[in-house]
Amino acid sequence: MQEDFEMLALAVISEIPRGKVASYSQIAALMGYPRHARHVGKACAHSHIYGEAPCHRVVSSQGRLCPGWSQQRQLLEAEGVTFKANGCVDMKRNQWEQR
Repeated sequence: MQEDFEMLALAVISEIPRGKVASYSQIAALMGYPRHARHVGKACAHSHIYGEAPCHRVVSSQGRLCPGWSQQRQLLEAEGVTFKANGCVDMKRNQWEQR
């Protein structure tokens, strides 16, 4: 079950276009598991097992970046994602409007 969940999460994450971000809870809801945002985070942490997925495009619902991943901001800025003065992604401007 965990492997299937992680593969599904990474498939949804792979749909996030360049220059956009999605929250963990947004990904979980799209998968049909709205209360499993933390599991989406685990899927991102294990993404190297399944291949490449743009997990740098997944942030908290407030736009906070993953703690301890200093390259995440650089990757997002290179794609044109904008940040607020507090260091969070500007979710109003950059959140993925899916499907």
